[in-house]
Amino acid sequence: MSEHIVKSFDDELTQLNEAITRMGAMAQSQFDATMRALQARDVKTAAQVIRDDVEVDDLERDIQARAIRVLALRQPIARDFREVLSALRVDIEFERICDFSANISKRIIALNAHSPDELVSELVELGALASKQLTDVVAAFNERNKEKAITVWATDEQIDDMYTGIYRRLIDYMKSDPQRVSIGAHFMFMAKNIERIGDHVTNIAEQIYYMVTGSVLDAPRPKGDKSSLDQVESHA
Repeated sequence: MSEHIVKSFDDELTQLNEAITRMGAMAQSQFDATMRALQARDVKTAAQVIRDDVEVDDLERDIQARAIRVLALRQPIARDFREVLSALRVDIEFERICDFSANISKRIIALNAHSPDELVSELVELGALASKQLTDVVAAFNERNKEKAITVWATDEQIDDMYTGIYRRLIDYMKSDPQRVSIGAHFMFMAKNIERIGDHVTNIAEQIYYMVTGSVLDAPRPKGDKSSLDQVESHA
């Protein structure tokens, strides 16, 4: 393979990775703005997050096109192939995180100012954990740092544990007064969206580990979400 072809391929990989880095930064920005909007009951910021999702979609299409071009024309092998394959998967995960931020923002607008302080505080605390996890995984991707990726992967259980507690308290909140069901349902969806962001961050951590090592993380994924195990009470 000529030096020119090798340099051209390296340039395309660099551009692809730079685009993924931008997508990661957008995912961070979108989620942080969403959490600020939730805490401040700021519907304008929430609406901006939703509008900015169009830019996210444009970047995702650009990344997909770049990755497919590299795969089709360069036919990379070994680590180079892992780089491109992982980039495709990481791109999808970041895009989904942005989708969840937009979904939460829609709920913020629907609730408007009708957000009880105690419920907002709990979701903001859950969001802070997810935001830290997201920041760390972006750094792990940029640095190709498998140790950081493993640390991120292992912290998902903390988010799951907190989500389970919020889920159960929201059930009690809605049971105590039928008029609270609408508000509680919005918070239930927002909490689940934040928990799902944690799952997607964990997926990215697994892809980083695979990209760097060529191996799959084969330990059981730590999961603390017990909400699906809660039994429905009988009223018979």
